[in-house]
Amino acid sequence: MSAHLAGVAVHLPEREVGTAEVERRIAAESAAFVPPAGIIRRLTGIESRHVLGDEEQASDLAAAAARKLLAETGTPAEDVDLLLFASASQDMVEPATAHIVAAKLGLRCPVMDVKNACNSVLNGIEVADALIGAGRYRRVLLVSGESPSRAVRWNVPDIGTFLRAFPGYTLSDAGAAMLLTDGPAGVLGSGFSADSSQWDVGTLPCGGSAHPRDPEYTYFAMDGGRLKSAFLRLGTGVLDETLARLGLDWEDFAVVCVHQVSLPYLDVFAERAGVAADKLVVTIREHGNVASASLPLQLAVAQQLGRCGPGDLVALVGMAGGVSLGIVVIRL
Repeated sequence: MSAHLAGVAVHLPEREVGTAEVERRIAAESAAFVPPAGIIRRLTGIESRHVLGDEEQASDLAAAAARKLLAETGTPAEDVDLLLFASASQDMVEPATAHIVAAKLGLRCPVMDVKNACNSVLNGIEVADALIGAGRYRRVLLVSGESPSRAVRWNVPDIGTFLRAFPGYTLSDAGAAMLLTDGPAGVLGSGFSADSSQWDVGTLPCGGSAHPRDPEYTYFAMDGGRLKSAFLRLGTGVLDETLARLGLDWEDFAVVCVHQVSLPYLDVFAERAGVAADKLVVTIREHGNVASASLPLQLAVAQQLGRCGPGDLVALVGMAGGVSLGIVVIRL
């Protein structure tokens, strides 16, 4: 027995912020630094991103997507056996954000958080598939609420700080939900790899035992060059091995959803992995980097555009800080 993907839904905050507005805010809130005009768009291809409201939390975005999905699939809240909150973001350190989402949805089932940066949803699918396959649960509601806009540095003193903070200017907020049930084989297989020696390439250090209170550590920071090198060293072996094990190649898929941090890197990754451009679902321009909600967003967009439907094969390919790489293959 394996998990069947019964539906996917996404919630995007109404407020959209253009890249030019991001650059203007950096200049306005920095004492002496002004970013080169147009640099963010040139380097990332991003034109817009979504920002949650001041009173909203990651759990609100996840709950909004879940309500939409439950309504679309005709699933009563009481039929959900397990809620997984899978996200890089969280409302607070304690309790698990899954409890907060469950309370907002009126659920009384068991809950847990699954956390692995931008691969959180991908790992959440793996967990749900294993638990459904073991007969533990029949209907698993997997949700994500990403609020990385809360960790963006706006007061930039110099170019070095700007470069470390740069990935934050790609980030976007979103909620996503996926319903996985027992039934016809949907999740056909998965594979994951990691190089945890590179965990410090990108960090948001606050809130844990290392930096519990220092405001300086509340900002997302990353060495973009080191991150790219780390993924190049990690390679695409796990993708090739998973496809070979399943007797598939990229041409067998209706769409290949790949986590997107920038448009140029998406092109580089697709070329190295051997994925044809017409298989990709490009969302980074209009929606920015929505962290772990990226893959559900791409799948929902592909379905809305009629690029995939029942019976089609789709691949979800994730990349995350830490660093890790993974793939889940699903027959819709």
